[in-house]
Amino acid sequence: MRNLCGILLSLVMLGLGGCFLGESNVHYNPSMSRDSNTAPNYGVMNTSKQAHKATMKPYKVNGKWYYPTNVALGETYDGIASWYGPKFHGKKTSNGETYSMYAHTAAHKTLPMNTIVRVTSKENGKSTIVRINDRGPFITGRIIDLSNSAAQDIEMVGKGTARVRLEVIGFNGAISDSMPLNQETLAQSEYKIAHTQESMQLSQFLVQIGAFKNKEGAKNYQKKHANKYGYQVVIREYLLKEATIYRVMLSGFKSEAEARDFIASEKIAGAFITTD
Repeated sequence: MRNLCGILLSLVMLGLGGCFLGESNVHYNPSMSRDSNTAPNYGVMNTSKQAHKATMKPYKVNGKWYYPTNVALGETYDGIASWYGPKFHGKKTSNGETYSMYAHTAAHKTLPMNTIVRVTSKENGKSTIVRINDRGPFITGRIIDLSNSAAQDIEMVGKGTARVRLEVIGFNGAISDSMPLNQETLAQSEYKIAHTQESMQLSQFLVQIGAFKNKEGAKNYQKKHANKYGYQVVIREYLLKEATIYRVMLSGFKSEAEARDFIASEKIAGAFITTD
């Protein structure tokens, strides 16, 4: 189960105000406590062929070519699933919705909002269908946080986690009519079947480089790093355990590979990737 409290690193006092929160050991999913007024804007994607072609053009940074990340129907991912339930029921998700533990939804770090995913337990073969409406989980090895209802479908509530395979089966809140699904899995799904696009570009990536309890501390950190890396430095405001925190992020990465290479080359302790 998602442990929002996590294990916070020791607070490091910074000059000119603010407490810096190291993130390397923090299991913090900003999604379930995020104020919808400050949440990133996950707008409706332009699905025209011209726009898709333009946004997927390769680009070069520091002499290396990168290719914007694209997710397509049928793609699969293996990892560990966790779940969250009553503690977060009624709170805001990353896209501003109200979380319901009874709906079949889930949190994922990078898949576009409203992507439909089939989740199959590799431990018992049971499957469920969920819609991505949240961001997380931010623990190494975990790839999805399921709602309570979805976790019950694959019988992982008691255990807390399970080895799963994710398969992308739809976009924009609908299951693609081109994806073969068994009737048992479809029967428990609350999502319609419709003709959907075959692929979608992931949102632009951000790298968090710091988190502060004090807004002035975040602003000072933002100013200090404004011209250091060649990326825009932005501040995102979230709620953690009923308290506001200010997350300092680098914006402008067009692919996950670019963001990962940046973290590896700069060796920023506790840095991690999220999407805008």
